[in-house]
Amino acid sequence: MFTTGQLIFALFFFVAFALVVFFSYRKDKKLHARHYTGSIKILIGFILFLIILLLLKGWIKS
Repeated sequence: MFTTGQLIFALFFFVAFALVVFFSYRKDKKLHARHYTGSIKILIGFILFLIILLLLKGWIKS
């Protein structure tokens, strides 16, 4: 399906991307704490909304 070179490139790309994201997050950690307080509540609300939509879809379909 994929050549060995493609798999090696994908592995290196993934590792490099993960490292860049990790170090960027560490650098901006204080800034995120100041500007995004309370965002966990929004995330939980969004996930609950999606769960409710899926439950309603299953309930209406049956």
